[in-house]
Amino acid sequence: MSQALTPATPGAVHTPPPDDREPKFRRKLLFFDRTKLLLVLVVYLLFSMSLKRSDVPIMSWGDVISDQLRAKQWLLGVMALEALRQVHNLISERNSRYHLFWTRRVWGAWERFWSKRNPWLRYRLGRMFRIAIWVTLAMFFFSWLWNMSISEAFAAAPQRLLYNPFGDNGFPWFFQVMMTLGFAVMQFVAIFWFMSRGGVDTYMPDEIRTRFADVWGQDKVLDKVRENIVFLDKPEEIESKGGHVPSGILLWGPPGTGKTLMAEAVAGETGRPYVFVDPGAFQNMFMGVGILKVKSLFRKLRKLSLRHGGVIVFFDEADSLGSRGGQVAGQMTPSTLEHSVFDDCNGHRYLSPTTQALIAHQPRPGADATSAQRGPLMNRIIMGGMGGGGGMGTIQALLTELSGLRKPRGFWSRRIRGFLCMPPKQPPKYRIMMMMATNLPDALDPALLRPGRIDRQYHVDYPNLEGRIRTFEGYFAKVRHEITRDQLTRLATITPWGTGALIKDVVNESLVVAIRKGRDYVTWPDVLEARTFKTHGLSDGPAATTLEQWETAIHEGGHAVGTFLLRRRYEIDIATIEKRGPIGGFVSFVPREERSFSWRADWENDMVVSLMSLAAERHFFGGMNSAGVGGDMRAATSIAERMLQRAAMGDTLASPAISSMLDIGGGQGSDARNELDRRVEQKLREQLERAVELVAANEWFILALAHALVSRQTITGDDVQAIWNGSRGPMVDGSWYHVPGNRVAIWRFHEKALRAHDDQTIGFAEPLPQLPELVPMGSPLPPPTSAPVA
Repeated sequence: MSQALTPATPGAVHTPPPDDREPKFRRKLLFFDRTKLLLVLVVYLLFSMSLKRSDVPIMSWGDVISDQLRAKQWLLGVMALEALRQVHNLISERNSRYHLFWTRRVWGAWERFWSKRNPWLRYRLGRMFRIAIWVTLAMFFFSWLWNMSISEAFAAAPQRLLYNPFGDNGFPWFFQVMMTLGFAVMQFVAIFWFMSRGGVDTYMPDEIRTRFADVWGQDKVLDKVRENIVFLDKPEEIESKGGHVPSGILLWGPPGTGKTLMAEAVAGETGRPYVFVDPGAFQNMFMGVGILKVKSLFRKLRKLSLRHGGVIVFFDEADSLGSRGGQVAGQMTPSTLEHSVFDDCNGHRYLSPTTQALIAHQPRPGADATSAQRGPLMNRIIMGGMGGGGGMGTIQALLTELSGLRKPRGFWSRRIRGFLCMPPKQPPKYRIMMMMATNLPDALDPALLRPGRIDRQYHVDYPNLEGRIRTFEGYFAKVRHEITRDQLTRLATITPWGTGALIKDVVNESLVVAIRKGRDYVTWPDVLEARTFKTHGLSDGPAATTLEQWETAIHEGGHAVGTFLLRRRYEIDIATIEKRGPIGGFVSFVPREERSFSWRADWENDMVVSLMSLAAERHFFGGMNSAGVGGDMRAATSIAERMLQRAAMGDTLASPAISSMLDIGGGQGSDARNELDRRVEQKLREQLERAVELVAANEWFILALAHALVSRQTITGDDVQAIWNGSRGPMVDGSWYHVPGNRVAIWRFHEKALRAHDDQTIGFAEPLPQLPELVPMGSPLPPPTSAPVA
């Protein structure tokens, strides 16, 4: 009966009671269990006597008994020892002091003596002792079989076993059959052993040079990981107080954020072996090979743990391990709620688990009616059946190994010690730190992530501004450069969501650009060129004709004006009319400050920016627009639907799309959809009016940006600011656009382009008003002229 808990006194420290689970008596044996071995020995002795009597019929039974007792003296010794063992068991079952004397004083002292020895030394000595026992027993057998002394049998065994195992005085027929079967089995064992090799790399402590100082921009996660390092190095700090050492860490987050580097740093800081498990290590064409690999991996981990006092094992791309099937209702992986179909402010964690599961598994908007009628549970069952079984038992084997690290192992520890009346040996404490990394945490089996297997889960997100600055500093410190601190901060600001891998690549590409230009040091223009290439990809060049370039520039100029004037929390990164695959041009932006949530005004401004291309094309091309606004219209429509359906940014609070899927209103789903379409159309027209007014009020600004885009193909956000202010930008002298004559020249060029557009003129070759080249910094600027520049 369990002891009742008493209320704790305020301010008092609770001390756990001592563990008094050691039995005072030995467990009583049944009569059959107590006598079965003696019975077997007696039967064997009687069988030997019968066999001797049949071989020599002239001998009397008295002579046979006397002869066999003399010949089987070893058997009598074994029977005496077994009888003595059973007497010992009988006394231990009835006398507590006798039992505790042997368990605490004798065997306890033995265990205390060896517990002070190095675990790896104990393992090696134990293995040598067991080998010696089996070799000795084999020599006794061969000595009897070959009728020679033990020393002679030991000397003759290699030659006889290798060259003449079945010759004169060879093995009996039973052993010959067993050896033949053994050779056949060994062929399959060798084949599967060979196929189970590979995919696991082991690095010794002196081979790992990575330290925590090499991981930049993830200080918060590193602080948490350091706690696990302390427990691995000094486990007694928590175990002596009644706790246990956390055994597993999951690092999940976007690719390139430093998860693998962090695992290497853990191994480098602890000075422990580092075992890297390749993502495809357990993927095999033959069933069962993955299970063998798991067993082999954990045997290696246990040996390394005993030898070095701990080991780090890292599963990269852990989602490749697979899952046993669909997710279990109510059990959610770290990012299930973040990736749900709803926007949320707190991951829906304020809801009950049942409600969380209901919301997370709702059918997506636009799902087919069959999926909606099946319901969440049936969908999970069907998807679970298709989801695969984790490599034909591999994930099951991994889960078993993770749960069984503290189980007694080995035939000697589990059987021989019990036969010798020794208390069961506690398994060693394997110091194995499991680390896994993935950017798809939803693909992991929920059983793998439960406490006791993967105890801690850390989100390795994109580094913040300070983290990106520190990462840029670290990588730029390895190359020659003339980048100032302000430029470094600017670079980190215009590289939002920049991972450590991306930052490293940008710095390396900057060096490549500098070398291409004949320098061994990096300058700011090199960095901007490299960043544009790494962020937006390689350009395919502008459109073939000047007219199409101008049409594209008007389109992108509308987006740029809308972004510049409305989205004050963002700034333009680049604006370009150069093609990249199917995209004819684009305007990209970066946040001025990092925010997690958007408001109604933010989304409405986003809609206006999307509709600015439509408004600009219709304003400058006689009310017509191109098919290039299709993507912008899809974006604006999606924003409007999101506002009205899910964010309560319209006239109603309910979600029409969800209501139709749940069949609320007696089958009026189509009416709800029609009503939603009507409200979306109204919202789009409201924001289009704002876009039309903005285009009309900033006609010169759009034409100026279009001219700069055709002249330079790609301009930066600083150039847009320079055109607005009439100042100097990195690629454009904005003061040129504030000269009245130049504005007139640009407008006349547009009128000619409009006529060519309306007439579908082939070979439009009107020269573009030429934008002057920038004078190098430090040189006096020429005075502005009012005359148009041809």
